[in-house]
Amino acid sequence: METPAAVGALAHLKVLDLSRVVAGPWCTQMLADPGADVVKVERPGEGDDTRHWGPPFMPDEQGQPTDQACYFTCTNRNKRSVTLNLADPRGQDLVRQMAGRSDVLVENFKVGGMAHYGLDYASLQRINPRLVYCSVTGFGQTGPYAERAGYDLMIQAMSGMMSITGRPDGQPGGGPQRVGVALTDLFTGVYACSAILAALEVRHRSGKGQHIDMSLLDVGMALLANQGGGFLNTGKVPQRMGNAHPSLAPYQDFATQDGSMLLAIGNDGQFSRFCHAAGKPEWSDDARFAGMAGRVNHRAVLIPLMEQVTRTRTTADWIGLLGDKAVPCGPINDIGSAFADAQVQARGLAIRQARSPDMVAQDGIAEVRSVASPLRLMDNPPTLRYPAPGLGEHTDAVLAELGLDGAAIAALRAGGVV
Repeated sequence: METPAAVGALAHLKVLDLSRVVAGPWCTQMLADPGADVVKVERPGEGDDTRHWGPPFMPDEQGQPTDQACYFTCTNRNKRSVTLNLADPRGQDLVRQMAGRSDVLVENFKVGGMAHYGLDYASLQRINPRLVYCSVTGFGQTGPYAERAGYDLMIQAMSGMMSITGRPDGQPGGGPQRVGVALTDLFTGVYACSAILAALEVRHRSGKGQHIDMSLLDVGMALLANQGGGFLNTGKVPQRMGNAHPSLAPYQDFATQDGSMLLAIGNDGQFSRFCHAAGKPEWSDDARFAGMAGRVNHRAVLIPLMEQVTRTRTTADWIGLLGDKAVPCGPINDIGSAFADAQVQARGLAIRQARSPDMVAQDGIAEVRSVASPLRLMDNPPTLRYPAPGLGEHTDAVLAELGLDGAAIAALRAGGVV
């Protein structure tokens, strides 16, 4: 990720972020990293829910935990924070003014929630016909569940994702499992970002914005991918297989002399090269293991045979042996080991951003660390402009851009509007 000297690919866009928690903020961070000016509106005194989702909490300059959760920092880089009371008509009017100057608005209130404030798409479209307005909800704007609140864990369960994640029933640790991160929330943010960019492309031709209806459930079902497609076309309900793959073998973890490794063999050539390297060339000639379908159908025979061999070397030995033979093999890292990996470090995937002196004085947090954007545009790479902001850190500056002077801002603050 580059410094502010680079011009971001989306530096011409203004985004009004009325979302909180994960899905909406992940979307707006994806717009912010390539340069969009994202103004995040938060509740006075409280802010985004994830500011309080800890432990872990951000450390201060002495390494002691503060009351600011680390969670917030992963989804709110490169944004400016403004506090506004949306229940106050004056706060609503300020949002209208900002929406009138924005290209994109993202919100994740319950269905009908924004209409209650007069800030729904129909109302704001009359002020700014070019506005691309993205609503993120658990179940979408239509259907019998539309008014229900939706959370990632709930969607992972309802979509069937948990039914295919984890070890089979009857095995130690068997039973449905959630993915270790808020997968549905994160992918909803990615899909929302893609939909917004598509709508902006349409606006280039039509001159008009539009309303985008993003649903966590829709995304959760889409993420079933090959598993969903397999069911729809065969009627067979997929089952949990641990780390194994329903359509590929060997494609899973294997025990080694000192732990475990991952083999991801995706074609016959890779399998043949593994067999020869492992000293078992006869496996590649065995009719049972010929072709991927053969290996999948006979995995109950193949996998135990392989594990007898994989246990004879250490994980590092296997990686060294297979690395130059184009056989996908790697360690199963914990997160600390992953960030210590030479390739991760060479790609600069862990970044640090210093905070303003005013914010350091306020809460003692000197810097924010986060994972770099994976977007690698050669001419317009992502830019680092702001660390995840303090609550209301940019309120005065943003309101000044609307034409309010110091006295007017002070009056709003005294009235509890900001």
